[in-house]
Amino acid sequence: MALCFSPVGEDFRRRARQFPALVNCTVIDWFQPWPEDALYNVASQFLQEIELGNDDVREAVVRFMPYSFKRVNEVSKIVFEKDRRYIYTTPKSFLELIKLFKTMLRNKRNELENNKERYESGLVKLRETADMVAGMEEDLKIKQVEVDAKKASADQVAETVGAAKAKVEAETEKANTEAAKCQEMQKRVEADKADAQKELDAAEPLVEKAQAALQDISTKDFQMAKSFASPPKGVPEVFSTCVYLLAGLAPDTMIETDKNKKPKAVDWKGGCLKMMKDPNEFKKQLLEAKIHIDDGKMPAQNINPIRPLMEESYFSREVIINKSAAAAGVCEFIRNIVQYYDVVKTVEPKRIALREATEQLDAANAKLDEMNALVASLNKELAEVQAQFDEAIGEKNAVVAQAERLANRLSLAKRLISALGSEDARWAQSIIDLDEFLEVIVGDVLMSSSFVSYAGPFTKLYREDII
Repeated sequence: MALCFSPVGEDFRRRARQFPALVNCTVIDWFQPWPEDALYNVASQFLQEIELGNDDVREAVVRFMPYSFKRVNEVSKIVFEKDRRYIYTTPKSFLELIKLFKTMLRNKRNELENNKERYESGLVKLRETADMVAGMEEDLKIKQVEVDAKKASADQVAETVGAAKAKVEAETEKANTEAAKCQEMQKRVEADKADAQKELDAAEPLVEKAQAALQDISTKDFQMAKSFASPPKGVPEVFSTCVYLLAGLAPDTMIETDKNKKPKAVDWKGGCLKMMKDPNEFKKQLLEAKIHIDDGKMPAQNINPIRPLMEESYFSREVIINKSAAAAGVCEFIRNIVQYYDVVKTVEPKRIALREATEQLDAANAKLDEMNALVASLNKELAEVQAQFDEAIGEKNAVVAQAERLANRLSLAKRLISALGSEDARWAQSIIDLDEFLEVIVGDVLMSSSFVSYAGPFTKLYREDII
């Protein structure tokens, strides 16, 4: 009977104390570390069936195996001398390295080669399709004649039915997935719309208060304000806010602006009185300020000059009403309309996002309609083919089926060229990149597997030294 124990860790020591017969009644053979030549021979033997490239690469890989084992042992001694910590590397570790290297190399090489094969296959198909599309229509006419000479069997029709059924199921699955996406998107759009509308609805009282303030101003109030040769402090400033507000929006006959749509005059005589020349038109323009704000046509340069004036002590209905009833109404209107502007500007990003989401939803619904139409069309074709199969599989049906397949090939080829035309260069470059990866894959995997096998117990400092 032979028992094998590893001296690594506490297990061997504990078992020897628990079972003294392991020491007293046995002959202990201590297996010493393998020499470097033995490790070299083991590595050479185990890697013999692995494709590593030319002989130089194979020799380098085989020699690296015992070298890495030796190097790790050297660093392990340094760790023990400095940190008084044992790090064991046994022949099993060496064998595990070889096993890991072979596994990683095989998997990674298969992965890269499969990817390369897919790219190459796709590139060949893409280029073949591009070459075929030009003559596909003529080929279709020729095929119509050739198909007449070929009699399709029941198996061919059955395969056609099966293919059509699979295609319908696949397209139906796509349509169901797209419908679920549209439903989820519809919920988000409705929620965003409700949120934005809630904030806008909350701002409506501001508009109502502003409009009510204007409605309370009579023509007589405006006439009295216009009669001021030298208006009291605050009255010109209040009316100047209307000049700023309507600049570039009201006719030039009311407010004259420069090339930047800024008012040329905001003083009492040059700006305010000219603006109030027709009180009814003036009120109409003020009431239309909400429309400009809702349409996003109210520029910030019209609002920003008003804000400092609103901070003044006289800019209050309670203060200014003692000087001018018209100014009091305008003051109340300006405060509310500026607050409404601020709310709309806050909501504007949500409205933009909502508009974009709505457009995306419309596009998704359009795509869903197309997919549903395609599914319906495919179902219709499947029903026709199935009915023909149930009745009888004849020469006429075989010819029609063949012609339809050729027509579908032409359509699919055109769609493929249209959709994947730009992929030619990218796929070709990917093949080149994969070839380069395959050139160095042996070295990369060798370093990776060695690091994984040996570097685990070491700290960062010793790992960098090992590398």
